[in-house]
Amino acid sequence: MQQPPLKNEQQFDVIVVGTGAGALLAAIRASDAGLKTLVVEKTALVGGTSAISGGGIWIPDNHDMPKAGLKDSVDVAFGYVKACAKGLASDDRVLAYVETARHMARYLGEIGVPYRCIPLYSDYYPHIQGAMPGGRTMDPLEFNAAKLGLEGLALLRPTNPGQLILGRMNINAFQARTMLAREKKAKWMLMGIMARYFLDYPWRSKSKRDRRLTGGQALVGGLLTALRQRNIALWLNTPMESLVTTGGRVTGIVVQKDGQSLRLQARKGVILGAGGFERNQAMREQYLPKPTDQAWTATPPGGNTGDTILAGAVVGGQLHLMAHTWGVPTLEVPKEEKFRPLFVERSMPGCMVVNARGERFLNESGPYPEFQQAMYANHAQTGGAIPAWIVFDATFRANYPIGPLMPGSAVPDSRMRKSWLNSVYWKGETLQELAANIGVDPAGLVASAARMTEFARTGKDLEFDRGGNVFDRYYGDVNVHPNPNLAPIQKGPFYAMKLLPGDIGTKGGLLTDRDARVLDGAGNVIDGLYCIGNNSASVMGPAYPGAGSTLGPAMTFGYRAIAAMQGQPIALERTDLLADAAPAPAAAVQRQGQVA
Repeated sequence: MQQPPLKNEQQFDVIVVGTGAGALLAAIRASDAGLKTLVVEKTALVGGTSAISGGGIWIPDNHDMPKAGLKDSVDVAFGYVKACAKGLASDDRVLAYVETARHMARYLGEIGVPYRCIPLYSDYYPHIQGAMPGGRTMDPLEFNAAKLGLEGLALLRPTNPGQLILGRMNINAFQARTMLAREKKAKWMLMGIMARYFLDYPWRSKSKRDRRLTGGQALVGGLLTALRQRNIALWLNTPMESLVTTGGRVTGIVVQKDGQSLRLQARKGVILGAGGFERNQAMREQYLPKPTDQAWTATPPGGNTGDTILAGAVVGGQLHLMAHTWGVPTLEVPKEEKFRPLFVERSMPGCMVVNARGERFLNESGPYPEFQQAMYANHAQTGGAIPAWIVFDATFRANYPIGPLMPGSAVPDSRMRKSWLNSVYWKGETLQELAANIGVDPAGLVASAARMTEFARTGKDLEFDRGGNVFDRYYGDVNVHPNPNLAPIQKGPFYAMKLLPGDIGTKGGLLTDRDARVLDGAGNVIDGLYCIGNNSASVMGPAYPGAGSTLGPAMTFGYRAIAAMQGQPIALERTDLLADAAPAPAAAVQRQGQVA
């Protein structure tokens, strides 16, 4: 039933729900287009999952690639993403992304959030035609928190402890790789980072947070600064309750503000950018593979509960890809608010991941979404891969960080928190003792370690080809030969850490078209309703083409949504690439998503 106008109803041109990178970019773009814009956020902090991310964006044929001597093209990138998506994203939407992402990246630089490409960071699937050995993933340049100000910095959601040196100092993607790969300049780089931080007395007297923002902190810090410079209205602690419709068109939202329901009108449209549903246990039980637990996710508690996805479904929005997540193995660290993701440490030589039989079941250095999927697949076969265990020896422990553990050469076991033993990590003087401590078959564990030791000697992993491609080797140890991802597992004591099939968000949500307009069950546009980021079904389908495949599309489709709202939708340039591919009917896409 249609609600009558309320006396306290406020009017805007555009209302954006959420404060992740896609939402903030859309709001800034709307303001630059002369539209009166409001941003509403459920929590007390700005940035959502974007703020705690690495901040990378996957941008094919980007403006910085030529500087690194790299050449890319829209048609090559389109073929690669299309193959990755496996028919679960329409071809015209894929094309819209690979064409527009480069323009969005330039716009980021124009508003004060410049990016540079990472020349050696490979796409995640080097074996798929069209993949590149580097350059498509971009990292934000450092951002000076002084531009944001102390008041603004207090609104920015802090990053993960695992992304800080000594819990204080930010590092960028280039520095992280140099230190993990133990390049020759790593020690000097670390000394420089620490000296810069500790010598910055003027700033440290005001805030314990690093002035030098990197990664997701630089991205969201820069976007929040641009938002504040434009005086765009930002309402925190303001969850959306429902969408308002008039004659089949979405015309506003109802929010909870200061203990009261308030109806807001959006003349041009509403953009939903409030994340996925990974913190909603009921929705996880309904849609995701089992077992599943919202506690395993690496995203902030209190957000990403699927409210806006459900609200979109109430007004007829079609759901798609609901069985998929941006998976990553995670582990629990006592007293931390969320589980820690294990993105790259598992790639270092001298470790292996096993199930309850003590058997390896995957390439430990592979992309993290495939890692999580392999856990579920092996668990279905053996019943023993959830949890799985990452096992390493004394040499690995001495040389590399993993989770909250600093390298043993810097922080030996004697200086570790006593409470972490048998909760964060397990230890045994022999592999048999370790196996008994973690409930893994000892014979299987010993045999797996022996095979890994032999693989390290030859440089060839005969089981899963670990280190056999450019992506694996990016985070290998450059000092280890013949394979930077393989080293013996033979020197006691031995260690293990418990891994669970976590995620950095869900992939399923409201199905949209190439301009981020929400589609109903028949494939028709719901006028006035737009959706981006993890609030929407991913343009990447079930895959993760490269680092930044979440943030890149979130901001790109926010960019396209504002153009559509203005009545000036961004036209596709290479429609010739669609000539041989008719888009699947919406109902067929829905069926595919449900069984994938």
